[in-house]
Formats: sequence, C-alpha cells, structure tokens
Amino acid sequence: MIKFGKGVVRSRILILILAFALLIPAGISFINTRINFDILSYLPGQIETMKGQDIMVDEFGTGALSFVVIEDMDDQDIKVLADDIEDLEGVKDVIWYGTIADSSLPREALPDDLYDFFNNADADSQLMLVTFKDTMGSDETMEAIDKMNGMVKDHCFVAGMGAVNTDTKNLTLQQAPIYVLIAAILSMIIMGITMESIVVPMLFLLSIGMAIIYNLGTNFIQGEISYLTLALTAVLQLAVTMDYSIFLWHSYQEQIERYDGDKKRAMAHAISHTIVSVTGSSVTTVAGFIALCFMSFTLGLDLGIVMAKGVIIGVIGCVTILPALILACDKAIEKTKHRVLMPDISKISGWVTKHFRLIAVLFVIILIPALYGYTHTNVYYDLAGTMPDSAYSKQANDRLNEQYAMGATHIVIAPSSMSKADSISMINEIKKVDGVKMAASLDSIIGPTIPEEMLPDKVKDIFENGDYQMMLISSEYQTASDEVNDQITELNKIVKSYSNDAMLIGEAPCTKDLINITDTDFKRVSAISIIAIFVIILLVFKSISLPIILVAVIEFAIFVNMGIPGFTGTKLPFIASIVIGTIQLGATVDYAILMTTKYRKNRYTGMEKQPAITKALHDSTMSIIVSALCFFAATFGVGLYSNIDMISSICILLARGAIISMFVVILVLPSMFMIFDRVICATSMGFKNKNSN
Repeated sequence: MIKFGKGVVRSRILILILAFALLIPAGISFINTRINFDILSYLPGQIETMKGQDIMVDEFGTGALSFVVIEDMDDQDIKVLADDIEDLEGVKDVIWYGTIADSSLPREALPDDLYDFFNNADADSQLMLVTFKDTMGSDETMEAIDKMNGMVKDHCFVAGMGAVNTDTKNLTLQQAPIYVLIAAILSMIIMGITMESIVVPMLFLLSIGMAIIYNLGTNFIQGEISYLTLALTAVLQLAVTMDYSIFLWHSYQEQIERYDGDKKRAMAHAISHTIVSVTGSSVTTVAGFIALCFMSFTLGLDLGIVMAKGVIIGVIGCVTILPALILACDKAIEKTKHRVLMPDISKISGWVTKHFRLIAVLFVIILIPALYGYTHTNVYYDLAGTMPDSAYSKQANDRLNEQYAMGATHIVIAPSSMSKADSISMINEIKKVDGVKMAASLDSIIGPTIPEEMLPDKVKDIFENGDYQMMLISSEYQTASDEVNDQITELNKIVKSYSNDAMLIGEAPCTKDLINITDTDFKRVSAISIIAIFVIILLVFKSISLPIILVAVIEFAIFVNMGIPGFTGTKLPFIASIVIGTIQLGATVDYAILMTTKYRKNRYTGMEKQPAITKALHDSTMSIIVSALCFFAATFGVGLYSNIDMISSICILLARGAIISMFVVILVLPSMFMIFDRVICATSMGFKNKNSN
C-alpha cells in the first residue's frame, strides 16, 4: 500500500486536474438522470395490482385518475374549466356530472347515488374525474397536474396520488439543495470545534462533495432513482464517509511527527495506513446498504445500490483526492490553525471500567422497556400522510374527505365478455360492502332501460375498451387503514366470484400489497444485515464471541432508538422502520470495531484486563464522539427542516441513532469486555501472546 501512497503524492496535481474535470460529465449525467416520485411503482411487477396497472395503460390508454373538487362555480364555468383541462397534454378525459347527464340523457334517468357522488349542494361543490394518459408518477401526468393546480386557485383542488407525487416532486426539488447546505454547515461547525484547523474541514467537505457528485452522476446506470434516494444520498454519504477523512487527517498528523516534518513522506504513509483501516471499516457500512437490496419492494434496491456505491466512491476519494487537496493547501492550513475547542472527556474511561457492574445492570433494566417500545412502535403506509398541510394535494384530499366522505378509490378491471346481468349483479353486491359509498360500471349507469347509444362516447371509452371493462368504487375509508384493507379483502372475494380474470387495483389495493410485502422485507433485511455484519466481524477478529457482543451492543442501541416512538406515540413512515436499523447497524458498528481493535492490541501486548480496556476506551473516545457528532450534524438539521415526513423521520432517527450508539459503545461495550474478557480471550485470535497473562 505504501507504493500506492507514494504514487498519489507524486501524482497529486494530475489527480486534482482529473478530479475537477470529472465533475463536468458527472454533473451532466446527474442532471439527466430521471427522478421517480411514485413510491408505489417499486412494488414487484408480478403482483396482480401492478399487472392491472399495466392493463389500464395498455388497454384503456390511461394510467391514473384524479378527483378534482370544484367549489363556488356554476355549470357553465365548470364546462369551460373541463374543456381547458381536457386540452392539457397528458390528460385523456374529463368527466363531471354534466358530461353524463348531457342533453341526450335526462338527469332524472340516472341513479340518485350517481348524482350524490358528483354533487354536494351544502358545500356548493362538484366533483370532476380526470383520467391521464400515463401513470401517476410519469412526468407528463405531474406536469398536467401542476397546470391544473394553477388554473383556478382557491376553487379547484386536485386530489389523489398523482397530486401527491406532484407535490412531492416540487418540494423535493426545492428542498434537496437546502438539505446539503444544512448538512455541510452543521458538519463544518462540529469539525471547527473538534479540530485544530478551519481549512481542513472545508477540504473534507470539498472532497466528499466531489464524491457525492460522482456517485449521483453514475446513477444513469440504473436509468432512474427515487426521490427518497435523491434526498438522502448526499446527506447519508456525507455522514457515513466523514470518518474516513478524519482518520486520514489524524494518521497524517501522526506521520508528520514520525518523519520529522516531511509532509510528502508522511502523507504517503498516512494513505497506506488509511487504506487498510478504512477498507475494513467501510465493509460493514457497505454490507448494511447491500442488505437493503434484498427487499422485494425495490425502493430498497434503489437506495442500497446508490449508497453502497457512494461509500466505495467516498473511500476512493478519501485516499486520492483528499490527500492531494491537503498537500496543495498546506500553507493555508498552517496559517489557520487554532487550538481544539472541544474539552477532552476521554478521562471518563477509568470511571466506566470501575463501574462496569452498575452499567451492566442499567443495560438490562433499559433493555426491557426498549424492547417493549421497539415492538410497539406504530408505522403508517398512507403516502399522502407524508405531505405537509400547505401542500395542494393535502388540502384537496381533506376537502374530498370532508365534503364527499371519500377516502380511497378502487378500480375493478374485468373481462368485457362479462354479461350485463353479471356486471350489474356484481356492482349491487359491491355496494352492500361496508364503507362503499358508490360503485359504478357502464352497465349500472345506463341500467336495463336506457339504450347504450344515449351515453356520451367519452363515458363509454372510460368504462369499456377492447377486452376489458372498468368499474369504479368509491370508499369512505382512508387508504392504508385497517377498515379499507378489510374492505379490499371482501371486495376481492366478490370480484373473483364472478371472474378469476377480474382484478381489484388502485392506490388502496397497492398499499395493502405494500404493507404485506414490506412486513416480510423488514424481517429479511434485518436478518441479512445482522448475519452479514456478524460474519464480517468474525473474519476481521477471527473470533466467535466478539461478533455476538458487538452486534448485540449496537442492536441494543437500535432498540432504544426505535423504541422511543413507541412511548411518545409517534407514528413512523413504513420505510423508516425498515432502513433505520440496517443503516444504524452498518454505520455505527464501526465505533465498536475501533474500540475492540485497540482492546485486542492492548491485551496482546500483555496488559491486564482492566488497564487494557481502560486504555482502549481512553484512546478511542474522542474519535467515536467526533464521528457520532458529525453523523448527527449531517442528519439532524435536515430532519428539522424537511416538511416531507418520510425524509424528516428518517433523518431524525439516524441523528438520534448516532448519539445513542455513541453512548452505548462508550458505556456498555467496555462493560461487556470487563464481564466477558476471559471468554473473549479464549475464543478469539490476537488477544494473547506468549508473554500475556
């Protein structure tokens, strides 16, 4: 590795020229990488709800629909508005009550529940159904909804998942650059307090920032990334790779003293030492992110690949770009040095090892409520619930619920060969299911007495096309609620009793599938991440006992972190409960590995148990604190700022998890070493030599 270090030092100018030049293609590639704002599109393609979505697009030429609440407008103005919306690119059809009950079909001939569905006289409002040519997450659909939101402000409210995706897009693109700025500023403050230079933290951020751009620029390989990945990548990559930069700097400072101020030689050796240490440390972090790739819900694959790639690129940047920057800015670094402002609190090491029994008892006492809270933390799956009250979609969904008692909208795709009698009979059965507000098919609208020719063509095109017919069901229950999931189960029984080829699709059925799939994913990802990191620690330390102790200590920190919402009554977005444990385990187990490495070295040199553990804790405390504070700084500010709950919750949990892991490693891990020292030494290599006791 020393040859590599010398090569980097020798080629530092070339490395910097190449590094800055690569930012141009990486930036262009990043700008042209599509962002996917439709979370439900990451469901497995083989499930029935996703197959039904494909049929909707292929057979009916529509992939999404939205209900629009129109307030304080007369029929003439609504007709003009409907025509304007229908002219928008991406919009297929617009249906309101006046479309169905036109001059050729008297209103009194239509079912009363159909009139009540489209009209609310008390609120002076009407409903409009808008169908789109593409899916609810397509760029064309979101652009059309953006224009609809601007058409009649304060009178026109666009509801549905398409509107939620549009608001998510606007908020994410507006806030994502601010996330990076907040993370960078807070990290600078932490490093300014804990380090002796002002310039060095800037170089850290520049090096990591370049690695982030390279990472985002290589996402073209995947074709597109999710908005969640876009929002979290820069923050997480900054948080988890900052350690590597700090390690290089500390190693560099040590080598300067060793080689009597020869900075080029010192940097070459610092790079060599950093590669060995950082490679081992980064493997656990990469393993945590790779575990996400085993989710059936492929959002985990998206986030896992990008973040694993980001860690690897961060390591490469740390041993190439950062050393070149430090050497190039040597004079500025020397001129801006100051004393470290953070007090040295590593003296607590003696207190910890003396009171290890007390700490162990507290560990057991805290574990019980932590496990209770962890198993009783509630999560939510309603994607619309992640939006702030100021979002157009949130206001529209609230109005839809208040004025029309409408929660979810289901769609039935059935063979067009189904007889008219069966179609009407199925709709009548569906209407009897608890919580169903309205159900309509082409046959139920026209009934047995009205000729089909009297119905406007656009209405017929919506409900019937080629080999399939479509039926609409309006539910009083909210998406992702227990009530709507029970309702979906009952509706599926009815639909399948008439035709095995019929299927129930829509936001609520997709969300029900999401609940079932992610519940399995959570167990799978947790198991894979624990097993992978267990094996890595086993191989690194060649120990049977240490993997159990280290993983158990970090898992305890995860239980505490994820258990707090169980006592505060805070509901977490479903994705947070899946990714937090994996990321916290992969990123913060490094703290435990650092201390264990020093503990092993001390025992190998012949030190007694307590002095060896005390010194290991003393020597690693500051590094652990600085690392945890940088992780906290990079995520906490974003968590406070973001008003997208899915992003905010994940960042707050990660920030809190870093601090909890820090305290657990500093307090609990040494206590475990004190208790199990004899077992560790007997089951691990490298703890004893011929002179050890």
